[in-house]
Amino acid sequence: MAINVKSEIGRLQTVLLHRPGSELEQLAPNSMARLLFDDIPYLRGAQTEHDCFADVLRERGVKVLYLSELMAQTISRSSALRRQFVDDFIHRSGCVADSYREALTELLLSIPDDRELVLKTMVGVRFDELPQHLGRSLASLRSDRTHFILEPIPNLYFTRDPFACIGNGVSLHHMYSVTRNRETIYGDYILHYHPDFAGQVPFYYTAEEPFTLEGGDIMNLSAHTIAVGISQRTMPEAVERLARNIFMDEHSTIRRVLAVDIPSRRAFMHLDTVLTQLDRDKFLIHPSILQNLQVFELTPGKQGSLQVRLLEKPLEELLAQGVGTERVTLLQCGGGDQIAAQREQWNDGSNTLCVSPGTVIAYDRNYVTNEILENAGIEVLRIPSGELSRGRGGPRCMSMPLQRE
Repeated sequence: MAINVKSEIGRLQTVLLHRPGSELEQLAPNSMARLLFDDIPYLRGAQTEHDCFADVLRERGVKVLYLSELMAQTISRSSALRRQFVDDFIHRSGCVADSYREALTELLLSIPDDRELVLKTMVGVRFDELPQHLGRSLASLRSDRTHFILEPIPNLYFTRDPFACIGNGVSLHHMYSVTRNRETIYGDYILHYHPDFAGQVPFYYTAEEPFTLEGGDIMNLSAHTIAVGISQRTMPEAVERLARNIFMDEHSTIRRVLAVDIPSRRAFMHLDTVLTQLDRDKFLIHPSILQNLQVFELTPGKQGSLQVRLLEKPLEELLAQGVGTERVTLLQCGGGDQIAAQREQWNDGSNTLCVSPGTVIAYDRNYVTNEILENAGIEVLRIPSGELSRGRGGPRCMSMPLQRE
């Protein structure tokens, strides 16, 4: 199957999702902030909403793949790969005590079904699931036995961030937070070992890089230009390294990277929380980022170097050049109403997923913005979002396109 994503709006053919699971039920008031949640979603409600999202995609002819299923298919290829994944997962989770590492390995490998094993790594492991004799260690005696030795990974339904498809290649990410850094392992194994991807995908960034980079900051404007946000989650050094690696790939057609410097705050955590493409000549934007916005251009220099310059042009002109059209229209989240813009931005009003030119999926709760889009000729496919939006991410955040026309 491999990867082919050279725009934000080409007809979506194949997408990767993760249906929220029991990892959400491991959230508690004293842990949700550390795990990047502002509230605790109701799992059944979140699953119903997510199933609606997947159904809307299928109704538009999109092939929907699930992260846990691809991962299970990957590790089922051999017992050695299964063991390698377990060892690697425990290591990346920061469990270093020999006794715990051995007990966790035994516990995980004792799960006979490959998908159930994958799901268990997502849900986490509590101290009270380990053999009782380990309770005599100093670490466990100091801990409540219901505490996690492997914490849950509740942000997994935001599949956009751990890696990104760029043209025919992929960037695997060193993520901003410790809790999300573990998410990259699933994409890493699928892309390296699953028969649909192994040996077919160039890598432009890896999780071992020292600088943080997340997929919500990466936008494929065209086959020749990408935009990357400099944000709360993505560092400028990462943008430079990503650009250099892309330019060094002789098969890549990308020769221009636009680095968009947005405010570093939680409400604007990624570029796609304030800017998404709707059609060939239309974008949705949160108006407050237009103040003092800086955009830098990165192009190939001599002998593997980069040429970097500040672009002194309006954002509309830069986006038009990036997508290859004469002009673009910026539609504002919330319209001209400052309160509506702030409210709907907080609930991912700017975070739409384009399934074909002029057709997007959006949260139903952002009714002001949705009406503005429809009045501009955009078809808006609404999905419920009362629970999903508690994780601070919208339809684009919850999807990783693998193939577009």
